[in-house]
Amino acid sequence: MSQYAAPIRDMQFVMRELAGLEEVGRLPGCEEVSTDLVDAILDEANKFASGVLAPLNRIGDQEGAKWDHGKVTTAPGWKDAYRQFAESGWTSLACDPDFGGQGLPKLVATAVMEMWKSANMAFSLCPMLTNGAIEAVTLRGSDEQKAAYLPKMISGEWTGTMNLTEPQAGSDLAAVRTRAEPQGDGTYRIFGQKIFITYGEHDMTDNIVHLVLARLPDAPEGVKGISLFVVPKFLLKADGTPGARNDVHCVSIEHKLGIHASPTCVLAFGDNGGAIGTLIGEENRGLEYMFIMMNEARFAVGMEGLALSERAYQHALTYAKDRVQGTEAGVRGGPKVSIIHHPDVRRMLMSMKATTEAMRALAYVVGAATDAAHLHADPAVRAQKQAFVDLMIPVVKGWFTENSIEVASTGVQVHGGMGFIEETGAAQHFRDARITTIYEGTTAIQANDLIGRKIARESGVTVKAVIAEMRAVEAQLADQQGETFAAIRESLKSGISALESAVEYILATYNHDIKAASVGSVPFLKLFGIVAGGWQMARAALVSQAQIAQGSDDGFYRTKLVTARFYADHVLPLASALGYAVVHGASGALELDEAQF
Repeated sequence: MSQYAAPIRDMQFVMRELAGLEEVGRLPGCEEVSTDLVDAILDEANKFASGVLAPLNRIGDQEGAKWDHGKVTTAPGWKDAYRQFAESGWTSLACDPDFGGQGLPKLVATAVMEMWKSANMAFSLCPMLTNGAIEAVTLRGSDEQKAAYLPKMISGEWTGTMNLTEPQAGSDLAAVRTRAEPQGDGTYRIFGQKIFITYGEHDMTDNIVHLVLARLPDAPEGVKGISLFVVPKFLLKADGTPGARNDVHCVSIEHKLGIHASPTCVLAFGDNGGAIGTLIGEENRGLEYMFIMMNEARFAVGMEGLALSERAYQHALTYAKDRVQGTEAGVRGGPKVSIIHHPDVRRMLMSMKATTEAMRALAYVVGAATDAAHLHADPAVRAQKQAFVDLMIPVVKGWFTENSIEVASTGVQVHGGMGFIEETGAAQHFRDARITTIYEGTTAIQANDLIGRKIARESGVTVKAVIAEMRAVEAQLADQQGETFAAIRESLKSGISALESAVEYILATYNHDIKAASVGSVPFLKLFGIVAGGWQMARAALVSQAQIAQGSDDGFYRTKLVTARFYADHVLPLASALGYAVVHGASGALELDEAQF
């Protein structure tokens, strides 16, 4: 089994040189965020991730969570690790200081989040869902709800969940049947069943705060008739401490392909008279409020794609350096060598490395844009940054997670036959990655959101602005000398052209033939991700070349140049094929009727 160590040097590079850590530190409320402080946070997070969480990853996969008569017991070591996690302040990193949070920027929280997810994805899901619940209550909860729940959730004393899906509904939230009956005293009795509830029941804290979608008796049909309620596992006593058990119970947990240590629960509300809840915000606006949590969760799931890719890469790299097999190509009668000397193994490792670094750069840039969208003094800048974040969330969620399956699969391939054996650990990353393209909205849901709400609805204003930024980087590449930059520029230029043509097709097609546009939505999302990743890798190459020219290189910047060139040679060329599929692929997918499949 390989160990995990956070790629801190690359994290620092991306935060400082690409995401603009100094600019984030100048935002209102972030003035104390210095590079020294951030470095200290990253160092401590790495110690916790590698020393506490990573050793539990394999244990959690083997032991899993256990259900017994409504009670869920987490894997060995989980409860103590969570206690340390909360006591160390990691649950409060980016939360509102008014309720006990540390108020650190999203950019910093993003880097730390990557470490938790690389070290132990199943563990990281618990604070991920809690953060989404915190965000929703912070932005839409009443003063009483904030006072009752936020300090405890931010401190980590309580956790939170998101309850959307029902057996008959799946991703179709218009089909939600859970009902809420008003009691006349400001409370509601909730009746229904929810499935796929991550950490819906566990033994790590003494209360769990469920955010639940339900319908009021007079609610309109469809998504417009959904309200959001806060339903604690234990009702609160007058002093705010947990009291009587609420009527919400875990009736089973799922047996899953991966993330075995994360209890995925079926929750029953109201089997014994009704679970007591209170309304968040206004009636019938629950889906709108839930999307606060959903966007937070979608970004976080995208980070799982990045994190699992990093972990799979580290695992494969360690094996490739240690595994001795065969002689070096072209060397007759030479000594046996480690497999990292074999050309195709090097290609696989570089594909894992380059794709992972491209994802990291894009994720951190989006994280920094989120900070500006929330905190910048200029309303126009806030609006511009928010539009960019909204555009990129489905790309981060969809492209990153699709990549993680491929990267983790490549990691298994590097191991050869041993990769198919559970004891080596490579298979766990592949199994864990497989859910990421599904939950919090499948890749197709992300892609439809991208082409519809984020591009067609605003006539492509934001995506065209992003393409203009890409073109500006392409122009900067032309000022550089040498074959490496010529190759990067040519590949980026072709990728941008493919993206531009695909955007024009979507804008010309979506409003009069949504099926034709939708057939290419997933290829378009992948195309956008590949080109956006190439944009960031090109920026990284430019920064690295400038640092080398100034004499400040210990090998890191030269390695970055090589990685950027590899991305340009091996990943960016896929953009042209995907662009063709977007523009020309509708007829082949739509011509057959159901009987012909």
